[in-house]
Amino acid sequence: MNGAIQSFPPASSRHADLIVYGGTVLTPNGAERIDVASTDGRIVALGQLKWDWSADTMLDATGLHVLPGIIDSQVHFREPGLLHKENLEAGTRGAVLGGVTTVFEMPNTDPLTLHAVDLDAKRAAASGRAWCDFAFYIGGSAANAAQLASLERLPACAGVKVFMGSSFGDLLADDDAVLRSILGCGSRRVAVHAEDEARLRARRAIVEASGDVRDHHVWRDVGSALLATQRVVRLAAATGRRLHILHVSTADEMAFLREHRRRVTVEVTPHHLSMHAPDCYERLGTLAQMNPPVRERFHQDALWQAIRDGMVDVIGSDHAPHTLHEKARRYPASPSGMTGVQTLLPLMLDHVNAGRLNLLRLVDLTSAGPARVFGLEGKGRIALGYDADLSVVDLKARRKIRNEWIASVSGWTPYDGRQVTGWPIHTIVRGRCAVRDELLVGEPTGQEVCFLEA
Repeated sequence: MNGAIQSFPPASSRHADLIVYGGTVLTPNGAERIDVASTDGRIVALGQLKWDWSADTMLDATGLHVLPGIIDSQVHFREPGLLHKENLEAGTRGAVLGGVTTVFEMPNTDPLTLHAVDLDAKRAAASGRAWCDFAFYIGGSAANAAQLASLERLPACAGVKVFMGSSFGDLLADDDAVLRSILGCGSRRVAVHAEDEARLRARRAIVEASGDVRDHHVWRDVGSALLATQRVVRLAAATGRRLHILHVSTADEMAFLREHRRRVTVEVTPHHLSMHAPDCYERLGTLAQMNPPVRERFHQDALWQAIRDGMVDVIGSDHAPHTLHEKARRYPASPSGMTGVQTLLPLMLDHVNAGRLNLLRLVDLTSAGPARVFGLEGKGRIALGYDADLSVVDLKARRKIRNEWIASVSGWTPYDGRQVTGWPIHTIVRGRCAVRDELLVGEPTGQEVCFLEA
């Protein structure tokens, strides 16, 4: 850009609501020493603006990096029905404290999100309470398969989510005929939790006998993930449907998916990239218990290789909190899930610091990638006309992640005491500072996001 100003307003009206100046900005051109101006929630100018523009708010980002707002496309905020674990206000508050500006929330609430009335209830619950922008998945089920083509196009719908395992009631879709009916109705990309329910049931005796959480990844083995992924990819090919495979956890799945990329996108999670068995179970017990499970280092190494190879499209947190009291139940009665939305960016910045990926690749995985995969309108990059969603980070800041920092109702993180290098300093949602100097400011003003295909 060479210092030139690109802007919408004429030179005579160079006043903005917000100018972020002095930082290194990650644009589609790469890292640039430019300023960012926003008005009415959108980016209106990029360039050397500080001396030629005025603004209601001037935010000094000297020494910091300005990233496109982080998009976490897999969170479970438990509202309605499970408010003792989490809610939309606390979940989105944790999101912005962690540098996340947009979230997609999952349908396994009580009641399940299967119909328009369920989606409308969530939209109403988020209005005026969400700190970041938001959308909600509709669950794909035998109970609503015939209506999915219209349901997936409702306002604030992120698309259809299918649970092939690890769910219950109408939300469990483990039968090929049901899956075929879901995939055959609609056109948007379908997000899939791929574990084979029949295999999980057949192997549960392993952990019923041992009662040892170290067997979690033995019970929910590679075969349970690979079989489900192979099944749903085959069915999607037959119906011409695009897929997004969530929280891929095995080397075997990555090898299979390498040959099936034309219609299939891939997500990995920070916990699968940051923990490995048996270490995590020995240190954390059931706090490390997730579905699909954290596996041996061999599989973690394969996930990192897939990131380097361009196989991975998205990093999502799979934020799925339970209370410490619930997690303290004797395994396998203990529930699977952990907090994650607030720690996604600190953990991944620490991986950047360690040289496991570079900052541009992180931006693609957490901003441009989710926007591209799901067809988000006006998000995912720092560019003229896009929403002014910015995650401003200090790549050199050293912090310890602490339970006391976690906003979730559940109040804990498996990374308590972990020191990281790289930290979110300011979080800007549609041109408004939700977090400034690491502190929450203002009121929740998150809005529903829009999708190009909806």
